[in-house]
Formats: sequence, structure tokens, C-alpha cells
Amino acid sequence: MKYRALGKTDLNVSVIGVGTWQFGGEWGINFNQLEVDHILAKAQEVGINFIDTAECYGDHLSENFIGDYINRHNREDWMIATKFGHHFQRNFERTRHWSANEVLQQLDASLKSLKTDYIDLYQAHSPGDDEFDNDQLWTMLDKQVQAGKIRHLGLSLKTNDNIFQTTKASDLNIRAIQVVYNRLDRVPEEKVFPSAEEQNLGVLARVPLASGYLSGKYKPGASFTANDVRSRHNEEETTKLLKQVEEIQKTEVPKGVPMASWALAWCLENPAVTTVIPGCKTPE
Repeated sequence: MKYRALGKTDLNVSVIGVGTWQFGGEWGINFNQLEVDHILAKAQEVGINFIDTAECYGDHLSENFIGDYINRHNREDWMIATKFGHHFQRNFERTRHWSANEVLQQLDASLKSLKTDYIDLYQAHSPGDDEFDNDQLWTMLDKQVQAGKIRHLGLSLKTNDNIFQTTKASDLNIRAIQVVYNRLDRVPEEKVFPSAEEQNLGVLARVPLASGYLSGKYKPGASFTANDVRSRHNEEETTKLLKQVEEIQKTEVPKGVPMASWALAWCLENPAVTTVIPGCKTPE
């Protein structure tokens, strides 16, 4: 495993992390603790030390699974990133909670779920510009950094071209951003990455396998079950993307190289990217 400094932070993170939205039950599988243990044990075995989660992945469910595991396997070996701003509802729905008091309550709930007294990277989760532009919120969060509950602040962008929030990051003591970036979605290269590099922000590339489309497992015409979030994607757009994937596999992926491995490496070739955080359903 290779490791990189996460921007201006003192975190040295593995270039592959583990995304954990799937542990909340919205990707077609309801996990139990033993299944999560096996996945995280494999991650640890191959040198992964970075886990990304959120308060709304199953109403702290993902955090609870992770907290149970890291509590038994050396908390200090892990860099844990979680997020704030939403509350889980069923069927992929969320309510939004962005006041300073609400976020402080979310922080304490996340610390309890993760069974830890500090979070390595605490990220604003896809805020709108009005939710983001809130001095009271960032003042409260700075106090939590000073108190030791949070090591570093981060921002998970809702859209790939939100230069307004990106350019304000350093002023708010934000040291890392998270953005959708993969071979099918290169929008961050235009504005967001240059700003991130100028500010020396760490960059987490989420959805690096394009919701699994770049795994090479799916062909045009593939369908997904109703309890899989991909079933909500536009069918025509999905077919178009899978045809594009088929062409990429023929023309860009070296023979004998698994497409998923290639897709992750493709993201990491960009000097702005610190780490990629694919989700996984099995240790394999």
C-alpha cells in the first residue's frame, strides 16, 4: 500500500480507502457486524487505514459497525472520516440539519456511534451554499477542533464544480475536500482541482468506480433491484454510460488488468487526488 499526506493535515492516509455508504443498507444488502468485520479486516490486512462514513448512512448504522470494529482493533491505526448535515429517513430520503446546535448534536452522536473520543476528518456533507455560508456553524466547529473532538475539518462537495465553497475552504480551516471523480466524470479537473492544489487541500475522490459501472461487471442493459440505489438512475443514461465503459475497456484498459484496478489507478494519476474511497460489499 502507498500512503500520501492529506493536504495540510498531519494525516498520512492510504491511497485506497473504504467508502461505507453500503453498510447503511441502501446498496442492496443489509449487513451484519460479522460481515463488516471481514471487510475491514481485509482492508487492514492490505494496508488500508482510511475509512469514510457519514451520520446518515442508515441513521449512524454504518458508524456503529465501524466503531465496533475499530474499538477492538487499535483505534489509533485508523483515520476515520465522517460527515454531518443530514438525518437518515427510509427509502434514500434525508432531512437537512445545519444549525450550529444541530451539528454539535450530530457530532456527539457520531462520536458515540464510532466509540471514539475524536474524529480525524469531520466533513460538511453536500451543503447548499446558504447552509455552507454560516459563520456560527464554523465557529462552533473550530471550538470542537480546539477541544480535541475533531482533528481536521473537511468538505464533501454536492456538485463537482462548486468553486464558491472550494475557494472559501482555507478561510474556514477546511483542510480536505471530497468530490465525485472518475473516468466518466472529469468535471473537477476544470475548476475544483486547481483551487485545491493552490490551497494544498487533501482531495478524496468518491465514486471512483462510477457506482460500480467502471468495475467491468455490468454490460449495457444491466438492471438493479429496487432496494439498490442504482435502480433510481435514469435508464437511458445508464445504458449510455455502460456503452461508454465498454468502449473504454476496449481502448484504454491494458490487457489482463482488472477494470476496477485500472479505474482506481486512473484517479490516482491526477496529482490533485490524495486517495480514492470505493465502496465494497465483500472482502474480495
